[in-house]
Amino acid sequence: MRIDSHHHLWQFEPRDLPWISDVMPVLRRDYLPVDLEPCLRASHIDGTVAVQAQQTMAETEWLLRVAREHAFIHGVVGWVPLGDPGVDVHLERLATDSHLKGIRHIVHDEPDDAFILGEAFNQGIARLERYRLVYDVLVFARHLPQAIQFVDRHTRQPFVVDHIAKPVIATGRFDAEWARLFRALAERPHVSCKLSGVVTEVRDPQWSLEGIRPYVDVALEAFGPDRLMFGTDWPVCRLRCEYATWVEAVAELIAPLSAPERAAIWGGTATRVYGL
Repeated sequence: MRIDSHHHLWQFEPRDLPWISDVMPVLRRDYLPVDLEPCLRASHIDGTVAVQAQQTMAETEWLLRVAREHAFIHGVVGWVPLGDPGVDVHLERLATDSHLKGIRHIVHDEPDDAFILGEAFNQGIARLERYRLVYDVLVFARHLPQAIQFVDRHTRQPFVVDHIAKPVIATGRFDAEWARLFRALAERPHVSCKLSGVVTEVRDPQWSLEGIRPYVDVALEAFGPDRLMFGTDWPVCRLRCEYATWVEAVAELIAPLSAPERAAIWGGTATRVYGL
């Protein structure tokens, strides 16, 4: 089974999605299941995990409702106010829906680079294991030192790093500091990673397979196929490429692997980690 472990859906309203600026016209519209389904069929993707794009309970509830209505959505990574002392009230209610597989906070947009180490936030993270929920770690490469400290505080909690921790990708300059810290993060066996969101981190006018290959190779070496999962980050990936283009790119990048290793990346890892 081939799983897209990371995509978004939204009904576009500028005040709800402030990170979608005027220079991103391709994203300033609704993206709904009817828009995604043709992409899945064309690329032979069997199921998906829908991931939050807003930090509201309303969006989480909407994603769960959409998942119940569309069989191809196998799971949802939503948002809850993890820093709220009463977060259990939300978790108890939402976790009754079997589609809820994980929680995410848009950490890299927080003004404090140490946000992920905050006491109230970590008290909320400590509640997730009780509900068998994964936590998706969304950070830039500069946040990796804090991310390592963060996951070390919760050694029984499963984590998934989004978008290979967003290195800075540019021709002629490999992000060696990202690679060093990314490998260190991968030493934690309770952490997995998504092979997603890579093309949007390319700083060059055009991206290429050879330009991103060194970063994908580090991810493969560090996490291995059993802790690496395919994702598209659609529709955000449309800032640099279409859905099918990224599927084809990943297919070429992992082609040298064995059939079982490729199967793990295409769906086995996501199925196991998220309990799909």
